[in-house]
Amino acid sequence: MKPPLRIGIIGLGGYAGAHHENLQKLEAQGHARLVCTCDPRAATFAAEQPNRDFARRGVQVFTDYRSMLDACGHELDMLVIPTPISLHAEMHRASVERGIAAYLEKPPTLDYRELEQMIVTDRAAKKTTLVGFNFIIERARLALKQRLLNGDFGPLREARLIAQWPRPASYFARNNWAGRLLAPDGGVVLDSCFGNAMAHFVHNLLFWAGPSTLMSWGQPETVRAELYRAHRIEGADTFFVESRTQEGVTLRFALTHACDGESQHAETVVCEKATLHYIVGKRVEIRWHDGRVEPVALDAFDALAENHLDYYRYIRGETDRPATTLVDSRPFVTLNNLAYISSGEITALPTDAVRSVIHPRDAQSYLAVEGLPNVLNDFLSQGRWPGTTLGWRTGAPSTLVTRADLPRFMPTLHALASR
Repeated sequence: MKPPLRIGIIGLGGYAGAHHENLQKLEAQGHARLVCTCDPRAATFAAEQPNRDFARRGVQVFTDYRSMLDACGHELDMLVIPTPISLHAEMHRASVERGIAAYLEKPPTLDYRELEQMIVTDRAAKKTTLVGFNFIIERARLALKQRLLNGDFGPLREARLIAQWPRPASYFARNNWAGRLLAPDGGVVLDSCFGNAMAHFVHNLLFWAGPSTLMSWGQPETVRAELYRAHRIEGADTFFVESRTQEGVTLRFALTHACDGESQHAETVVCEKATLHYIVGKRVEIRWHDGRVEPVALDAFDALAENHLDYYRYIRGETDRPATTLVDSRPFVTLNNLAYISSGEITALPTDAVRSVIHPRDAQSYLAVEGLPNVLNDFLSQGRWPGTTLGWRTGAPSTLVTRADLPRFMPTLHALASR
């Protein structure tokens, strides 16, 4: 075994908690050692600290990440940043300036301008930053992408994604930026199923469309989108998005939190000779257009642990790059920003179609839209826009936009936030 990597984590609650649990397992296996952590509300997590065994493990706890880095930065090989999106840029810069490799949770930012600044900052990094899009390094995914590049399935025509993840009303009150477009200080948040919870899967879609090498992503050329909300939030909880990449591949995805029941998601990759169906963690199959069905085995995959270990190998010099870099995140951030510009409005879903459901699993209240699963599927398979076919939009139709429209991003965002 090589010496364990020395790690700091910014945060104790939220998704930082998952990193803490993961690191306890990896520490027990000798891969890493948690040196320090911090949280402005560290005292509120005092009851959890015995379970995390901080005292025995020698973990120092701070209330500010700057104080933590001043005291412990010289000891760290890696800093994990699973914090609110609007804080990522400043924390990433602090890590780079101290020569510490940064594991930055997805999305790195949802402001295309800030992303470019972060990319410039990262050029000075001793080790390229990892952006934690979790599923890129699945072995089955990598093998299928290589077969796609080899031409086994014929030219790629389309990549589609459908995802329905129920979220109760409490989800949108989990912190002071949930469901918001802008942070209280004016920073870009865009918390949504697209920008946050399902961001992994949209990033996967762009990965399938990467045209040149295994680790390449499709570049959105045109985008059209319709954004909706059922919950009483500033942002959107339902997205219909279609994009065409520079290489002419159509990407189409439909995402929602306005549903009940079990979470569902599926990626579909349509090629000339075959269609790939990929459901993360469940099954993969290739349906050849001549009638054959080829199942693909999925290995056990602990996403967070595997991504940590993959980045550790890069930090040690055993591999030549992280799984997803800030540069690799450009297509995702561009696609997200253009979706808001294209829609130009976030439309309230018809109140007579929205029902409240108390789920027996957790006794919490969920909002579900009558008939929405059919609407999602119609959009995915037929390209039928609900604003047109169902008359859901209250304003003008959404417009087709390109990267040349990106300067309209902030004016659009401020207009949406003011309504």
